[in-house]
Amino acid sequence: MNKKRGYRDLLAWQRAYELGLRIYQSTVNWPREEQYGLTSQIRRAAVSVAANIAEGYDRSSRNEYIHFLSVARGSLAEVETFILLARDLGYMPPDDAEALIELQDEAGKLLRGLARSVQSKR
Repeated sequence: MNKKRGYRDLLAWQRAYELGLRIYQSTVNWPREEQYGLTSQIRRAAVSVAANIAEGYDRSSRNEYIHFLSVARGSLAEVETFILLARDLGYMPPDDAEALIELQDEAGKLLRGLARSVQSKR
């Protein structure tokens, strides 16, 4: 039996979820003094991307869905900014930062495509 999973079937959600996991993994050894600063901010922003895609998917109107996709896009921009800060502060090796930015960019492209698709069905 093939059960539909809903938002988990969306490539945009899958990449956003992967980004959240990778951000958590990469921040484990950041300085303790950043626990309530940059570490907390980047983790919240990264998790927010997939969470907003999921929340919007299960909303009752297309306008609400589009709103939550927009919020997810904003969170993606935050994640990129935090990755750059972490790299420049020496918390993250440049190669790791580049890999995360590539994943963030891929998630962003998929999210923009999803938003266009949802908007075109209005």
